[in-house]
Amino acid sequence: MSALMKSLCLAKKLSASNPALSLQIARNLAGWNKDYKPAPYPRTEKEREAAAKKYYLLPEEYKPYADNGLGFGDYPHVGGGLGLENKDSYYPYDYPEHKRNLHEPISADIDLYSEDRFSQPDQPRYSTSYYFLCFLGVMSGCLAVYYWLEDKKMYRPVAVKQLPADGKKHYTFDQ
Repeated sequence: MSALMKSLCLAKKLSASNPALSLQIARNLAGWNKDYKPAPYPRTEKEREAAAKKYYLLPEEYKPYADNGLGFGDYPHVGGGLGLENKDSYYPYDYPEHKRNLHEPISADIDLYSEDRFSQPDQPRYSTSYYFLCFLGVMSGCLAVYYWLEDKKMYRPVAVKQLPADGKKHYTFDQ
């Protein structure tokens, strides 16, 4: 705790002596670089080619997100694609921990496709209505069996306690 307090006191003294230093520290800690911010949506063919070059794509494969006010700007729409767990683990990626190569454009919603998320790259085997009907069939079958067996209770078969003679005291606790 004392080391933390000494560090805070040192930071306070440094920022009091040089206010520009604290502004520079705040800029560096922000974690945002102006180069990461997408440019405005490309309106002309020249802007479109420049954006494709910026993202290391060919002009014919560059397709930006729609200009619908979400702020994607000129960022390329590469689609959802495969989840990372479906990429080849033995391919020599430039960044193997992310399964990415250098200058490979990623989807704007990359957080949905990381390895700790579920992704479904292919179409499901059956339609959603088939899965729903199977669910209803199983649940209605369970309900039918429940109501069919409702009057057939299961219990532990125990007979009445047997005594030598009913109504007679066989022992007393009187002294």
